[in-house]
Amino acid sequence: MKVAFIGLGNMGGPMVRNLLKAGHDVAVHDLDAHAVSEAVKAGAAPALSPKVAVQGVDVVMTMLPAAQHVRTVLAADNGVFEGIARGITIIDSSTIDPASAKAFAGLAAERGVTFVDAPVSGGTGGAAAGTLTFMVGASAESYAHVKPVLSAMGKNIVHCGETGTGQVAKICNNLILGITMAGVAEAMSLGERLGIDPAVLAGIVNTSTGRCWSSEAYNPFPGLVDAAPSSRGYTGGFGTDLMLKDLGLASDAAKLARQPVFLGALAQQLYQAMSANGDGKLDFSAVIKLYRKD
Repeated sequence: MKVAFIGLGNMGGPMVRNLLKAGHDVAVHDLDAHAVSEAVKAGAAPALSPKVAVQGVDVVMTMLPAAQHVRTVLAADNGVFEGIARGITIIDSSTIDPASAKAFAGLAAERGVTFVDAPVSGGTGGAAAGTLTFMVGASAESYAHVKPVLSAMGKNIVHCGETGTGQVAKICNNLILGITMAGVAEAMSLGERLGIDPAVLAGIVNTSTGRCWSSEAYNPFPGLVDAAPSSRGYTGGFGTDLMLKDLGLASDAAKLARQPVFLGALAQQLYQAMSANGDGKLDFSAVIKLYRKD
C-alpha cells in the first residue's frame, strides 16, 4: 500500500521503519527536519506538507501529541483535507479524547473520507520491535480495511467498537499505567529506605502479587532493567508531560461520564508536580524522583 505518515516522534519514526520493512511505500511529513531525514534514510519519501503527503495514497496515518495538533494537520491550510481523495481512510494513532475523535470522524465524513481512531500501547520499545497493540475504533468494514497496514507495526490489533472507543481503551489503559507506576515508585523507594536491596525487592515483587508491567518491564528504580528509561537517566521513553496529558484526558472524560477517578486524580497531581519541577520531558517513571534523594 501507499501510506502517508504524519508525525515522526519517538513512536512515529519507528512505526514508519516497520511499514517500510513490510514493503509499503511511505510518504512522510513532520515539522522536525531531522526526523524526516532519518525516515528518508530508511526509504521513505519526504513531503513538504500534509496536503502533499496524502496525494495519491491508499491510507493516511497520523501520530501526533494532542487533539489540537490532529485538528491542525487535518483542517489547516495545506492540511490533509486539502489533498486527500474521497474514499480514503485516515488512521489516527495519537492519544486524544474520545469526543475529539468523533468530531474528526464527522469532519472527515463531510468530505467523503473515513476517520479511524487507533491509539497504541507498547511504548517506544514496542514501536521499534513492531509489537504494538492497536486499539481501533471503527466500523467492522473500516477495521477490516486498516488491519493489514496496522499489522506491519503491531502484534495485537483489537477492534474496540465504533469510532472513539479506541481512545476510551487507551485512556483507561494509561490511567492504570500512571497509577501503577506511581505505586511501584513509592514501594521501591520505601524498600530502599528500610534497607532491602532494590534488586532483591524487585525480584520478590515480580514473582508475587505486586507484579505488574511497571515493576517488571519498566521498573523506575535505576539500574534494575537494562532496557528501561530508568537505566539511561529517564530519557527516550514516554514523557511525563505526555502521561500528564493522558491523565487529564481520563479526568475530563470521567467528568462527562460523572464517574469518580480517585487514584487517577492523585496520580495526576504527582506528575503535575514533576512537570512543575522541570522534569516534564523525562520518562514518566522518573516519578520515583519525588520519593528519593539523589
